[in-house]
Amino acid sequence: MSRTPIREALTRLDQDGLIHRTKHGLTVRDRSPEEILDIYETRMILEVSAARFAAERRGSHDLLLLHRLLNKLDNVDDLDTRVETNARFHRTVWRAAHNDSLTELLDRLELYLARYPAGALSTPGRWERTCEQHRGLVEAIDARDTAAAERIAREHLAERRDAHLSLLSEDLD
Repeated sequence: MSRTPIREALTRLDQDGLIHRTKHGLTVRDRSPEEILDIYETRMILEVSAARFAAERRGSHDLLLLHRLLNKLDNVDDLDTRVETNARFHRTVWRAAHNDSLTELLDRLELYLARYPAGALSTPGRWERTCEQHRGLVEAIDARDTAAAERIAREHLAERRDAHLSLLSEDLD
């Protein structure tokens, strides 16, 4: 393999803020709790907008996909599958918003948290609460209830943020 694709990939990772250059070379960038809080605050604004747009713009195919994912929630028992199903659910809501630039921004923010994929979902009781909130969000989107969709998305991301930050503070102790 030539060096050009590798150099381009490393440049992209640097531009995305996932790695940084030190005097010893490239290293994976650690994020402080404050930076993670900033990412979640920004993501919350975008996720709430995506939920509102999904409630306004969703089509029957979007609802079909969301309901299929809801049906899978109860049969998920291992952490890796929970993480993957949760990510698919969020991306399906983003696509139901029918706003490509919003989806691209959310995808980019998700990259910043990619080092902590299990994060909040490993907290006891968090998966059950996540499933409950996902069901409520789909009900709101289905009913075209933008206020409920926004409220549920805001609560969901705030709880996820708090669980994630709690895990980080435990790691620092």
